[in-house]
Amino acid sequence: MGSVITSLLNSTGALNSYGRVFATIQNNIANANTPGYAKQEQSLLAAEGPAGGLLLGPLIDSRSQYLEQAVRTQQAKLGAASQRSSDLSQIESQFSLSGASGVPATLNDFFNSFSQLSVNPNDPVSRQNVLVAAGGVARAFQQNAAGISQLSVNVDNQTRGQVDTVNQIAAQLSKINETYRATSGQHDPGLDAQANAALEQLAQVVNFSVVKSPEGGVNVYIGGQTPLVVGAHKFPVSADFSGQLTAIRDSEGKDITGELQDQGGSLGSLLEEKNNSLPSYTTSLNTLAQGFADSVNTTLAQGLDRNGNVPTSNLFGYNPAQGAAYTLQVNNLTPDQIAAAVPGAPNGNGNALNLANLAKQPLVGGFTFTQSYGNLAATAGRDVANAKQDHSAQQDLVAQAQQQRAQVSGVSLNEEAARLIQFQQSYQAVGKFVNVLKTLTDTLLTIIQ
Repeated sequence: MGSVITSLLNSTGALNSYGRVFATIQNNIANANTPGYAKQEQSLLAAEGPAGGLLLGPLIDSRSQYLEQAVRTQQAKLGAASQRSSDLSQIESQFSLSGASGVPATLNDFFNSFSQLSVNPNDPVSRQNVLVAAGGVARAFQQNAAGISQLSVNVDNQTRGQVDTVNQIAAQLSKINETYRATSGQHDPGLDAQANAALEQLAQVVNFSVVKSPEGGVNVYIGGQTPLVVGAHKFPVSADFSGQLTAIRDSEGKDITGELQDQGGSLGSLLEEKNNSLPSYTTSLNTLAQGFADSVNTTLAQGLDRNGNVPTSNLFGYNPAQGAAYTLQVNNLTPDQIAAAVPGAPNGNGNALNLANLAKQPLVGGFTFTQSYGNLAATAGRDVANAKQDHSAQQDLVAQAQQQRAQVSGVSLNEEAARLIQFQQSYQAVGKFVNVLKTLTDTLLTIIQ
């Protein structure tokens, strides 16, 4: 009788254990598409001793921290490449070599106006055309510089948004850590999924390192050393736009830009654009605008105006502190003040020819004005092409990393269905055995009575 009761108890325990297995399988299927979820497996153990039986083992988590880090690493690179590709695609349009209103076209119009003036240096219309063409060049440079400046403003706005995203994710992770601590570190697949999904989202914005806490939560360090989340405590970062360069500061105000800039993530890419790429374009444009204005002003200063006088005012003016391209303007000259002649040949066209010939002289780093602008446009074009290529390559690398992770910890509905059938058969077998034991028990009790 004792062995029958023992067998009945063992069978009942097995049914309960299989019930836990079914619950785990059901949970896997329900969370197959949940971001950050890793499949779980309920382990079963054989009970020791002559009575035997089936016991519940630990819940096995299939998550691979190595593969999770591999995905986050590629996500950080993709975030940087995506941001750079998007932003630099906008800069490409600022350096178009086609069109009638851009810098190259207006430079050609300007030097052509002096060529026309050399044909009839005393023609009022030709002299007025020089001033009109000069205004066109100034506006083209201004618009070009303003376009880059607007992109810089856009980058600042995006930087604010990305910093807010970092702090929001930090707050989310701190709450998850607090929950883990409250549950004494008990493994919770749903909570674990939330944490890993948040970490993957964070990786798209900024580079960081992760250290698992004893309670099961995560401690996050930006750039590998600046704390962002430690336990239930969060340490928000901030963006500082008070200087010419954007700075990211930690919760204590320390500048941590160097830990983030061009180190992966969209925020790192934004910092690289604001602090390096855009200023580089602006510097090249200012160098060209200043070189052009100075060359034209110097050449005109060596000539004579229509009245035979040496010019007393430059044709172009600019503010070097604010940027020659952004501030380039035509001074208030009359057509008669254009110095088309040279000393010794008043009312002639000598200086008009000198001005026209400036277009062919390598006056900016060994290049002509239009060649210099073409080099700048080519640099922007190469940067855009490289950014787009990197973006495409990183999309493939992220997909590969995610696929490798899915092979280890992803939920396969076919696999779960097979396991469900396997344990369902075992459950049914034990159920039939319990019915047999129940019949035997009833028979024995009838005999005893």
